[in-house]
Amino acid sequence: MKKRMGLLAVVVVLGIGGAWMLWSKRDRVGETSLILHGHVDIREVNLGFRVPGRIATLLRDEGDAVKPGELLARLDDEPYQQELDEARAQMTAVQARVQLLQSGFRPEEIAQARAVFREREVTLLNAERIHKRMEELFANKTVSVQDRDDAEARFREAEARLKSAREQLNLTEAGYRAEEIAQAKADLARAEAAVSSARLRVEDTQLKSPADGIVLTRAQEPGAIVQAGGIVLTVSLTSPVWVRAYVQEPGLGRIQPGQEVEILTDSRPQQPYRGKIGYVSPRAEFTPKNVETAELRTSLVYRFRVVVESPDGGLRQGMPVRVRLP
Repeated sequence: MKKRMGLLAVVVVLGIGGAWMLWSKRDRVGETSLILHGHVDIREVNLGFRVPGRIATLLRDEGDAVKPGELLARLDDEPYQQELDEARAQMTAVQARVQLLQSGFRPEEIAQARAVFREREVTLLNAERIHKRMEELFANKTVSVQDRDDAEARFREAEARLKSAREQLNLTEAGYRAEEIAQAKADLARAEAAVSSARLRVEDTQLKSPADGIVLTRAQEPGAIVQAGGIVLTVSLTSPVWVRAYVQEPGLGRIQPGQEVEILTDSRPQQPYRGKIGYVSPRAEFTPKNVETAELRTSLVYRFRVVVESPDGGLRQGMPVRVRLP
């Protein structure tokens, strides 16, 4: 009886020890194979013209690969070319005025002003002599009061005309005022800005790709009238490719920004992608419905982002994936 009881005790001890070892091993395995769920997130960009107009050409269709700076579509640019030509003509006119004001009056105009000044000097001297003679004759009562007054009036008029000629000569020799030149330069700057704006509108009639990608949607066709900002093409960028995944609070301490992880897909489970954790949300949220894991649908989780290294065409927008922490 005692022998049987001792054998039973040994079996119980061995069972407890084996169970503890299995539990411990299960914990270690769980710690080294944390699997999290998420989906692929590829950025898309909606492309449109910054100016309204009629689409003249669409060079790419859905599924076409595009490169940075590649021309994708073009508007009819004739109205904008006319605006540019008009702005350039206006700028040329203002440039000519600025040059005129800075150069001052022509030598011929200055010579003409000097000639008028000398002519009125002579006229004044003659009027002065006549006026003095009339004063003498009036003193001798040889001429009438009217004759004397007429001579004096002509003398005063000659004085005024000479003063006017002197001021005109000074103005001609000095050139235009600094305020007039400053105003003309301001007009020139405004005209140059108008030319730059018109040139930019002409350039905006061309729609170019901002980065490497694939055309997802072609929303318009040649001949369509589009408004500024209207979507013409939607391009899926080939880089960067992200994975949005979610972790429950018990595993939150095991993920850190910069940590390397593996991304598993159903199409190639034995060939995981490599990536690095780039962002961990500081706020808890309910698991999105597109994470189809029954035990996580109603759980509070933390969202984090994984930047995929060397992505290829095997990762598509919205594809469910698993993130494995090594």
